[in-house]
Amino acid sequence: MKKRVTKAIFPVAGLGTRFLPATKSIPKEIMTLVDRPLIQYAIDEARAAGIKDFIFVTSRGKSALEDYFDNAPELENQLRKKGKTDLLEALKTTNMESGAIAYIRQHRAMGLGHAVWCARRLLGNEPFAVILPDDVIAAETPCLQQMVEAHAEIGGNMVAAMEVPAAKTSAYGVLDIKEDMGAVVSVKGMVEKPEPGTAPSNLAVIGRYILTPAIMENLNKIKTGAGGEVQLTDAIAQEIVNSDNVYGFRFRGQRYDCGSKAGFLQATVAFALGRDDLRDEFMAYLGDLMAARSAAQ
Repeated sequence: MKKRVTKAIFPVAGLGTRFLPATKSIPKEIMTLVDRPLIQYAIDEARAAGIKDFIFVTSRGKSALEDYFDNAPELENQLRKKGKTDLLEALKTTNMESGAIAYIRQHRAMGLGHAVWCARRLLGNEPFAVILPDDVIAAETPCLQQMVEAHAEIGGNMVAAMEVPAAKTSAYGVLDIKEDMGAVVSVKGMVEKPEPGTAPSNLAVIGRYILTPAIMENLNKIKTGAGGEVQLTDAIAQEIVNSDNVYGFRFRGQRYDCGSKAGFLQATVAFALGRDDLRDEFMAYLGDLMAARSAAQ
């Protein structure tokens, strides 16, 4: 019987240097798309997939993340006195039960693989998810939920994947496909950030994973790889050799790279236009803006 995926690791130790100076004082994961921080989108996706235990791999300067998921009794009392029940309901999604979140420090920036390895003692002998909050995915059925449902059928190690232009494969981990079964592909190899023109496919790995405990054993043995870091991709690739149980999953949805400024802005526009309370006013503003720019040219 396959074990359910109930634990997820959130690697949030990065410095967010691409968003300086804002990230000098706030974690990048607290930056908001409309009125919800990036980490809230990741948590909501995990909850929808049945995750019960949330493991944050953090670093110095990330205390705002802990505060965000704590109760705010003074704020709640003020909202209650003023009858602002809608805002009280919104706050409920930010509260976590005591003990549901664990925080682990990554003392040195040694890559995604090392960040995942830091959580090894909290996982036990069961599969676990890894969610990168930088990758925000808009989907009717949340991406991780799609993956958990597929994983219940086939097990093994599973990575979310999407097709990217050949010119951009050097920015991703890329799958070498053994068998294409539609939504799921079996994988015979993985290449981290291949040189232009050398990628085995255009199916790129993005920030959602379901992994077996064997990945931690592989990470124990791996030395630094691409970029002088411990690469999670290398540990997953080793499982292709050891167990031949690695799969890519073509999720249904739109991924936004909120680790880049352009991607963050694109996501902001898309999520604002998806809101009934903002769409008309925002669309009118964008139309006026484009008309003004066209006239100026």
